[in-house]
Order: sequence, then C-alpha cells, then structure tokens
Amino acid sequence: MILIVEDDFLIRVNAADMVRDMGFDVFEAADADEAVNLLETEPAITVVFTDIQMPGSMDGLRLAAVIRDRWPPVRLLITSGQLSPAADDIPLGARFIPKPYLPAQLHDQLERLAGGRA
Repeated sequence: MILIVEDDFLIRVNAADMVRDMGFDVFEAADADEAVNLLETEPAITVVFTDIQMPGSMDGLRLAAVIRDRWPPVRLLITSGQLSPAADDIPLGARFIPKPYLPAQLHDQLERLAGGRA
C-alpha cells in the first residue's frame, strides 16, 4: 500500500494512476496533515511517496522525519522538482527521486522500497 502525498492535484492524480498501473494499492493525501491522519488509521501503508514543497503545517522533509519517528517500518520516497536535499537532510533509509520522474524510475524505486511486492 503506497501513500502519495502531493499538494498539486494533477501531479498527485497522475502519480497515483502510474502507481496503480504498477500493481500497487494507493492512498492519496494533499498535505502532511492528511497523510498523518491516514497513517494513523491505515496500518496497511508500507511506503510513503511525498513531495518536499507543500503548504500546511509541515513540508515533505518534516513529514518524512515524523514518519521515521512514529512509524519506523514505513519506507520513504521523497521527490521535488526544485530542491535536491543533501543526504543528511533526509531520514536514514529514505530515497530521493527528482521531478520529473519517468514511470520506469518510479517503478524501480517503489519496487526496491516495497521489497519487490507489487
């Protein structure tokens, strides 16, 4: 189960469609607060794919840190079209993929994070 966190509706819907086409089940959230609410109620979520720049109470890097603290088994894939975080800016074990990403790149990253379970 993949949770996609992206504030841009069209990008989120496109990413969700790509991920569903890869064989994964998908939840969608428009911001970090919505993502946290889903994580609190949906224990099946195993990977969070989040954009860095989002409005709201926290950006994607802060969300990733909260997830690492509260839900350590959840795998993290972080993306941005404007920022390229330093390795020590992302939680241990998280991966970064720059926008725009190709479906094959996204599939490869999600397969690795999900342990080959699509």
